[in-house]
Amino acid sequence: MAEIHESDETDTVKLTTSRPHPTLEEYERLFGVDEDAYEQPTTTRKELWSYYLYYNGDNGVGPGSYSQALYVQWKHWNSPTNPRSFQWALNGAGHQPGSNPPKACTDSSACVVPWAGGTRSVSSVVLIANGLCFTFMTVIFVWLGSAADYGTFGRWLLLALTVVCWALQYGMMSIRHPSQWPAAMGLYVVAYVAYGATLVFYAAVFPRLARYTRHVRKAREGDLREGKIDQEEYDTIESLERNHISNISTAHSNIGYLLTLVLNLSVLLPLQNNSFSNNLALCLTNSYWVVLGIWWFIFQQRRPGPKIPKGSSYTTIGFKQIWLAIREIRSLPQTFLYFFAYFLLADGLNTTGGFFLTCFLQMRLVTPMKTRESTNMDGSIGTLVSIIQNDSVSFSFLQITYLGITQAACSITSTFGFWYIQRYFKFKTKTMFLFTNFFSVLIPFWGMLGLWTNRIGYHNRWEFYFYNVIFGLFQAPYYAYAQTMISELMPRGYDNMFFALFGITNRASSIIGPNVIQAIINNTHNSWMGFPFLFAICSAAMVTICFVDIKKGREDCREFIEQRKIDRVVAESGLDPNDITKGKQPVHNEDVPEVQNEHAGTLVTD
Repeated sequence: MAEIHESDETDTVKLTTSRPHPTLEEYERLFGVDEDAYEQPTTTRKELWSYYLYYNGDNGVGPGSYSQALYVQWKHWNSPTNPRSFQWALNGAGHQPGSNPPKACTDSSACVVPWAGGTRSVSSVVLIANGLCFTFMTVIFVWLGSAADYGTFGRWLLLALTVVCWALQYGMMSIRHPSQWPAAMGLYVVAYVAYGATLVFYAAVFPRLARYTRHVRKAREGDLREGKIDQEEYDTIESLERNHISNISTAHSNIGYLLTLVLNLSVLLPLQNNSFSNNLALCLTNSYWVVLGIWWFIFQQRRPGPKIPKGSSYTTIGFKQIWLAIREIRSLPQTFLYFFAYFLLADGLNTTGGFFLTCFLQMRLVTPMKTRESTNMDGSIGTLVSIIQNDSVSFSFLQITYLGITQAACSITSTFGFWYIQRYFKFKTKTMFLFTNFFSVLIPFWGMLGLWTNRIGYHNRWEFYFYNVIFGLFQAPYYAYAQTMISELMPRGYDNMFFALFGITNRASSIIGPNVIQAIINNTHNSWMGFPFLFAICSAAMVTICFVDIKKGREDCREFIEQRKIDRVVAESGLDPNDITKGKQPVHNEDVPEVQNEHAGTLVTD
């Protein structure tokens, strides 16, 4: 019962409860330190489908392909070059160095463009553009990643980034002449940064959607609490739902990729000889995203995260949380072991894609189109191609479209197929991820065989088409399971922060491989000598992932969450942490300094 004590000196009334100290769960509600402190709605079918449709539109064809191709098309104004490389991006606006009067760049000549009162090579400008993209993405992920976990900031952040990307892609339609390359570069960099950020903050939503689906919620709030299932059985239920949403959303991304390319044929086929057809294709692509993406912001339910900690703000919490994660690395060993393994795997896989392109160009074949999941390999491809200095292979938007359709069809088939197999046999996320990793290792191994024989090892045309099919069949599931893996190894409530770190790891993964490959090729003058290194780095990543203990990682995350909650309650209330955990201290009204929400009253009632 609550007791009332009157004070003659101050004529005030003070409430003191006679019952034991409330549980940590009650303090979480009191201080708003957990998402469960607020009413969280059940995920609806309409909400889930709008989530899928957003990814259907955000498929990467615009910022990941056509914007780049529009930016690079000036070498041959009616025949854009490879949209996955900026190596020849500015040739149409450049000239041969040392020529007077300036001579137009050719396929075999060096090419420079005016830059800061002097000139700079096209390759250098391309690297600057890629470097700016990576730098700005890193700043956004570090600065705003953690802030998106608090309140409803993440919801509005994704909306703002999406609108920026939409607007700038429409702005790319104004690029009609090579002399506009500075404007095109600026539009591309900002649009691509916004696009990369939308992928990260969109992906960070699916763990929470899975947690609040009807059957997962029933298992947690009913069966688990009533003892009908244990924690491990519940983890399996939630894990399968995460895989379900991750795989289906990835499949929708590839469905959108396929449909967008097919729709663009309606523009590209009738207007093949019109240079503005590329701009119209980009407009159609962006409009497709707008039409499908807007529904997520309409049907997304309000799911607020915890309140910003006392003494922090949305502008400072990101840096504080990243520093906390670094300091607490020993508290989450399985999580950061996976980060390390994924860094190696992505570095090896992305560099293999770039290295594969180098061999492809040496054979003067048309390079296959990459799916939107591999958008971070641009730097690798540009670097490797610049090392070899091959003659460029020019091909049109139409050819890009046909190649993209083929690969998207393979990706859709494999993503649905992997999910149905996993659901039927109840395979764990790690098992499925390791299976896709096997083919990531197989690709450089196959190339390594080319050191000893010309029969196989990317010496024949059919092998490159075979690679394209393999890439399509296993790259999309690889991406889906990679993000599900990190979702199972991150503390609940820190979704955006860890997905931001995941995004940084993904994009920073193109640093080591290209530089090592460059040194190997320069010393051996044999492009195939790079494959043993790539095979080794992919194999090392796969072996490391084998040692990642998902079960132990989940336990570490639960302990991390509980400790952070106690730390915050102690910091904001001044209570003794032992009293909080043991439930010994009665609650006084002064235990609630400057902290009020709709749940505060539950602690001072009968």
